[in-house]
Amino acid sequence: MSTHMTLREATIAGEYIVWDDVRLEEPAPDLFDAGWWQARDALRGEAEGRGTAHFVTGIDGTPWVLRHNRRGGALATLNPDRFLYTGLARARPVREIRLLTTLRDRELPVPAPVAARVNASLGIYRGDLITVQIPDSVPLADRLAEAPLPSTAWQELGGTLARFHRAGVWHADLNARNVLVDGDDGFHLIDFDKARLRKPGKWREANIARLHRSLDKFRSASMRFNFLDANWAALRGGYTSVFAAGL
Repeated sequence: MSTHMTLREATIAGEYIVWDDVRLEEPAPDLFDAGWWQARDALRGEAEGRGTAHFVTGIDGTPWVLRHNRRGGALATLNPDRFLYTGLARARPVREIRLLTTLRDRELPVPAPVAARVNASLGIYRGDLITVQIPDSVPLADRLAEAPLPSTAWQELGGTLARFHRAGVWHADLNARNVLVDGDDGFHLIDFDKARLRKPGKWREANIARLHRSLDKFRSASMRFNFLDANWAALRGGYTSVFAAGL
């Protein structure tokens, strides 16, 4: 994992763009347009969530993920992707790319950021983020729908979450689709929209409980979903051990 990344920032064609100049020499607003990638025959697919994630073959030949910032909840039907503009530092794509850079520098398993865009006008903005796709990975929910994970993997997941929490990382939407499992049963967290760094507190337990509720929801929806109470006990054991050891 690369560390000590440096981001560049500039207004290009009237839009504010932040990017990693190791991966991108000359960013342009077209990079955030799924249609532009499709015209280049570089759009490889998409995944539905709160917004649509487009999978593209990046400029450097590696797989990237393009995600447009969208709202959730009932308000999304009236206002799907416009946000109140209160300055660049508070815009979601800028906050997320800066946080991802910080977490990469701390060697936490998160996607490498490529670029972010903020298109602001008349007190509102729309935003987008591009990250490097985690290779050979699937959402935890999809993995458990196919096959069980060994107890050691659940312990590893608990330890991974403990590392994030020791670093003060509060993930706003810690669920079974925002945890990725790679081919070696290693774990990565994605979608840090609205996430932030916090001081120690009860939020840690609430964060873990949110993931538990998500797993329970998938288990309730399908008897074939491979999640047992013993799996959760293994996760909690891994979490406690790593958190206490400060690893």
